[in-house]
Amino acid sequence: MKPIVEYRDYRQYMRDFYEERKRSSYFTWREFASLSGFVSPTYLKLVCDGKTRLSKPGIAKVARAMGLEGFDYTYFALLVKFGNAKSDDERESALQELEREARMNRIRIVDADAIRYYESPMYPIVRELAPLMPAATLGEMASKIKSSVTAAEIREVLQFLVRADLLRKREDGSYEQTQKAVKGSKETIPLAIRSMNKKMAELAVGSIARDPADERHFSSVTMGLDAPTYERIAREADAFRKKIVAIANECQKIDRVYQMNLQVFPLTDKVGASGAKKGGSV
Repeated sequence: MKPIVEYRDYRQYMRDFYEERKRSSYFTWREFASLSGFVSPTYLKLVCDGKTRLSKPGIAKVARAMGLEGFDYTYFALLVKFGNAKSDDERESALQELEREARMNRIRIVDADAIRYYESPMYPIVRELAPLMPAATLGEMASKIKSSVTAAEIREVLQFLVRADLLRKREDGSYEQTQKAVKGSKETIPLAIRSMNKKMAELAVGSIARDPADERHFSSVTMGLDAPTYERIAREADAFRKKIVAIANECQKIDRVYQMNLQVFPLTDKVGASGAKKGGSV
């Protein structure tokens, strides 16, 4: 069975425990439930099938039945908190707790780099900025970022980016980007990206008030769509984003870091089809 730090789904961990015990001895869901102190012989199977959630009092019972102690017990409890979270904010908080707990115990967890990278816009910003300022001090680098950030925070960000192999430090002290991509599991990456998108959108609001019009480009359109048309527009937006990346990669004299947000989102709930055809309004 894999170490618990390789899991992001507490239900999968419980199921793997059950399957391993079943392979080595006669072990049933009834016995697993009894070992955990539950009256219902099917409760844990229902939990693992995603039909109900493991209760807070049940965490200690199941952890004890699986022989979890110390860090493993704490990690399992946080996995349950993550899996039972009802909002993205709760899930993000649980993920950050998982990483902090692992760091305190000097244990590296799967997806740790992805979780950390998407915690703050400073990580992608500094990853782009550092190679542009090879002789800059930490304070000089901080002064170029429009958001409030200190030299100490820049140092911490750079140390993480190098440790995660997202930046490489040359012998002369300058930085260059590596080709490594930020990767994680299907449970963490969508959540992490949603969190980053929200934070980048907040920076966009600040840019409207702060930056002159000739240094930013904002446009929008409000339109009525059906599902197939939305999907077509989403595909076009994705193709456009890839084209923009290709154009950016051709740039030879980079002198600042930009952020481009592509957003298509619903402003209303669905209504009955009227068959009306109309264009968008700017």
